[in-house]
Amino acid sequence: MVSKDKVGANEVMYSEIEKILEFNVRPKLAEHYGNIELISYNDGIVEVKLMGQCKGCLSAKYTVEDVVEVALKKNIPCIKKVILRNEVSEELLNQARKFLNERNRGK
Repeated sequence: MVSKDKVGANEVMYSEIEKILEFNVRPKLAEHYGNIELISYNDGIVEVKLMGQCKGCLSAKYTVEDVVEVALKKNIPCIKKVILRNEVSEELLNQARKFLNERNRGK
């Protein structure tokens, strides 16, 4: 069970992380029609999801390492790592299923 002190500390950390994302990261992503969502923070590990044109971009991993992680670590030294959560949309999964089913029928 998480103590109330830890919950309060996490809320403060979420707020600090969001502030850095808002002022240091989102403007850079917006130049590429992208955005970022803070998914979680636990014990120095931040998990994020890229959105818009940044979602699924071939450079997403490097954007997180070179832009997001650098900005967060510079401003919040206790950040150890930033992890990119890649999610495949249900729409893309359905397209892949349809393609594979059609392909398999042709054999």
